[in-house]
Amino acid sequence: MMTRLRSRTRICVKGKKLYKFINAMHSGDVCCSGQYCRKDSFFCEIPSSQLSEAEKLAEEYGLELTYNTSDSILSRLRRYRLRFGIVIGMAVVITASSYFSGIVATIDIQGNSRVSDREILSALDELGIRRGTHLKDIDFHIAGNELRIMVDDISWAALRHTGNRVVVEVTEKKEKPEMFSSRTPCNIFSAHDAEITYTSVLDGQLMHTVGDFVPAGTLLVSGITGDITGHIVLHHSMGEIRGIYEDTLTFSDSFASQQCAPTGEKRKESRLRLFNIDIPLFIGKNHFDSFDEETSESTLSFFGRDLPISIRRSVKSETEISEVTLTEDELRDKLMEKIFLYEKNFLSGDTVILDRDITETCSDEGISLTVHYRIEGNIGIQREIMTK
Repeated sequence: MMTRLRSRTRICVKGKKLYKFINAMHSGDVCCSGQYCRKDSFFCEIPSSQLSEAEKLAEEYGLELTYNTSDSILSRLRRYRLRFGIVIGMAVVITASSYFSGIVATIDIQGNSRVSDREILSALDELGIRRGTHLKDIDFHIAGNELRIMVDDISWAALRHTGNRVVVEVTEKKEKPEMFSSRTPCNIFSAHDAEITYTSVLDGQLMHTVGDFVPAGTLLVSGITGDITGHIVLHHSMGEIRGIYEDTLTFSDSFASQQCAPTGEKRKESRLRLFNIDIPLFIGKNHFDSFDEETSESTLSFFGRDLPISIRRSVKSETEISEVTLTEDELRDKLMEKIFLYEKNFLSGDTVILDRDITETCSDEGISLTVHYRIEGNIGIQREIMTK
């Protein structure tokens, strides 16, 4: 909890005449906050200067009062008034806060998707806008117009600042859709040996109906039609042809495998980040050949205002590649996970698995799981009609 300017005391009152005490506190001049009751106890927070009044009321009603006084800024200043290092440090912090409030500490870019942050930051750097630039030296209106000119894919840009944070809002140019004077003529063929269960044709001539069995490669929707006069018309066949078909896949792996496992050795590093400069706060180099790294960054603030100073901490955990021998159950679970991921990625959506049969083959080297599927899904694939 942030330290208050004035000291406050947290009290706990227990006893039978609890509500008379509460009413007396409310009717008096005691300023209570954070009040609540739990069983036969009353809790609240009062100014430390009014503690004696609360103790008198508790004694008057025969109640037990305990308290805990929190520290305050004023009490700390009185305690450390002769420690000149602290006074000098506070003066430095206040001066630094005043200085940093007038310069660019962070640049936040909003609205871009195709144009990278790096490209926009590079253009701003050419305009003299970077971390550390004085805000009074920036003409935000002109900078927005110049940024739009410098970056081709930006149609509108505006700059503003909130404190020492510069916000760059951009709108990207919309790409013109590719226009086709005519669609490429194509047919729809069957990708599997299947029994047709559903047909919906938007363009082209349907060649088979529901209930027909079609081998793989069968023409399902023709893009070539003609009339009684012999006039031939080419179509870009469109439609959905669904059917029931079978598919077989094999998933294999060996008992012996290599895994990247942590050794237990760790190295902690901290860096002081001042604007764009990283200052190492550690000694030595990282000698891990392979490692995983976790990083965190905390920004320093003063009176609720972020400073362009942060501490970046990282923990490097050494890893090494080791040979691991899996048991049959562990390897079987690993293969089942592969099957699950395959079905999630390739047999989801409109595809329905009607039946699944898994056959296991085990050898000294590993395990193979052969999965035979019976599936209901889209069986049509488009193929271009080659014309002169």
